[in-house]
Amino acid sequence: MSHVKAGGTAKNIHNNAGRRLGVKRFGGQKVKSGEVIVRQVGASKITGPGTYVSRNFTIHAKKDGVVKFTNKKVRRFTGKTVSRTMVCVE
Repeated sequence: MSHVKAGGTAKNIHNNAGRRLGVKRFGGQKVKSGEVIVRQVGASKITGPGTYVSRNFTIHAKKDGVVKFTNKKVRRFTGKTVSRTMVCVE
């Protein structure tokens, strides 16, 4: 028979707030410079002309314009090519 006291339960530990990720400005919408277009974890979407990426992979508009999404083939380090969505501001 075990001689360790019961540890009890922790029921209220999984109540974290959501991280509010995702696309904030969709294709065809107007944006101003510095405005957030996409919040993401990792580089699932890549930057194109008129955009830049911050430390946490958030894509911002570099200039005023209209958002455009296109698909592009990107080569990984292993040589495998994968499709990524490229975010542009025109």
